[in-house]
Amino acid sequence: MAARLAGHRRRTPVTSTPAFTDRSWRKPSDHQLQGMGSDVVLDMGWGRLVFGQTFSDLHGIVDALRAEETGERDICIYPRDPHVLVGLAPDELFIDPSYTYRLDLHRYRARHELIRGVFVRTATSRADMVAINEIYALNGMVVGDADVMWRNHRTRCFTYLVAEDQRTGKIVGTVTGVDHTLAFDDPEGGTSLWCLAVHNQDAPPGAGEALVRVLAERYVGRGRAYLDLSVMHDNSGAIALYRKLGFSRVSAVCVKRKNPINTPLFAARPPGLEGLNPYALVIAEEALRRGVRVEVTDAEWGELRLSVGGRTVVTRESLSEFTTAVAMSRCDDKRVTRRIMERAGVRVARGALAHEDDLAAASALLREVGAVVVKPARGEQGQGITVGVKGDAALERAVRFAAQFCPDVLVEELVPGQDLRVVVIDREVVAAAVRRPAEVIGDGRSSVTELVRTTSRRRERATGGESRIPLDATTTEVVADAGYAMDDVPRNGDRIQVRRTANLHTGGTIEDVTGQLHREIADAAVRAAVALDIPVTGIDFLVPDVAGPDYVFIEANERPGLANHEPQPTAERFVDLLFPETRRR
Repeated sequence: MAARLAGHRRRTPVTSTPAFTDRSWRKPSDHQLQGMGSDVVLDMGWGRLVFGQTFSDLHGIVDALRAEETGERDICIYPRDPHVLVGLAPDELFIDPSYTYRLDLHRYRARHELIRGVFVRTATSRADMVAINEIYALNGMVVGDADVMWRNHRTRCFTYLVAEDQRTGKIVGTVTGVDHTLAFDDPEGGTSLWCLAVHNQDAPPGAGEALVRVLAERYVGRGRAYLDLSVMHDNSGAIALYRKLGFSRVSAVCVKRKNPINTPLFAARPPGLEGLNPYALVIAEEALRRGVRVEVTDAEWGELRLSVGGRTVVTRESLSEFTTAVAMSRCDDKRVTRRIMERAGVRVARGALAHEDDLAAASALLREVGAVVVKPARGEQGQGITVGVKGDAALERAVRFAAQFCPDVLVEELVPGQDLRVVVIDREVVAAAVRRPAEVIGDGRSSVTELVRTTSRRRERATGGESRIPLDATTTEVVADAGYAMDDVPRNGDRIQVRRTANLHTGGTIEDVTGQLHREIADAAVRAAVALDIPVTGIDFLVPDVAGPDYVFIEANERPGLANHEPQPTAERFVDLLFPETRRR
């Protein structure tokens, strides 16, 4: 009897199953194909899965992919001889630049300890499908038809899982599984994983791993042989996760159609795109999807030259040649903006002007209203703003701070309410979102300082470095006002606001409320944009209730960040404005 190393277990032999999808050139025998469905196409809601191994003729796959619906992304996986398939329609098809990874489920080993803060469950309602689509949109993925997804989920062939943040109860991740055995009597006993996505701002660490593990364990319980997935070749983070879980590469590939959604995958991308911030990149990607020529003229500045035919428009993020210098100057000086709003019948907060050596008017306003906001008359990104100033000493400090950015200072009544950004493009409201100051959520283990650092890193990754929470005196002061010290360890689930302003550059978050926006607020935003004579603007209000008519105008931004408003079509409407001839019908 052969010696065994201590601690090593003998594994029970696994009954072999026929395998032909791990090699794209393997032709299955008639015996292997016995009982398997033929010409199998599954509607996923965002597009269709075409299972290439079920087609006896490659021309049938070509015909299936040609039936792709506009705005959807069909995927053919496991086609035999994919190079030959593409050669049958080279102007229409391409081989996806992705890898296929496989987890042999009999080798899967469960994690010994739970992933804390995440609860993975089966989707239970159509509302969950809507939440899943919101996660897709946040990650720039094609959203699905919620009704199709819900119908799919009511069969055992499809498995839709969602991950909940146990601190908030919010859905922060999702994954979809397809059981090939139930779909077409797959003789290999295979399954596949699709659309793994997590909320890029709110998901606790390990949410993606938890989703993959639960799906794998579901299929282990069914006695399936393997779990396959397709991942883009440059998605190093996802690939590292899959390798950690025991996935290994197989040679199977995916074939897709050359449609506008897939353009970045088969057409050469302009140099410099990788250096753009998210606000310029979202515009470049939308332009490329429409066949607009994109030239990156200054990546650091976010400047692009967009061309269709013989017409060219230069943009800097959402600022374009269509915005005049006069309109831009009206937004730049908050004193001018206030006067224009008052003439247009848009309600503004009570205000006064101040200088370091003249606080009389500001002090009078402070005594009358009790608390004020102090801001530079000119500036952006929340620089120099102090919120909730009470008392003459605090007013003097706030004015001195604001004067570092502009010698003229505006003091306004502190109006309670939610910070609302309304994006108006071409005199139409396209998106509305509530902006909230940066906050952290306690986990019962980490100090406030550690929570701020962790949350800031997550915000930084999600925004390409555009958003981070400073660890400075202001943060310490706001945390103290909430009753905590920076070294305190908050209880699990405790929410602590760490900044006063909702500016995204200092870690603020944003929640889409377009569908809830009251008509009167929407009309006020359009009136403001018309009065400023500006084609693209972000109008900021304070509102007690988004669904109510009350509001107070705060300021207008001539260069709103369109990438912050997924899933609303802000980039689409912007390119519509620049090149109406490319508008999708």
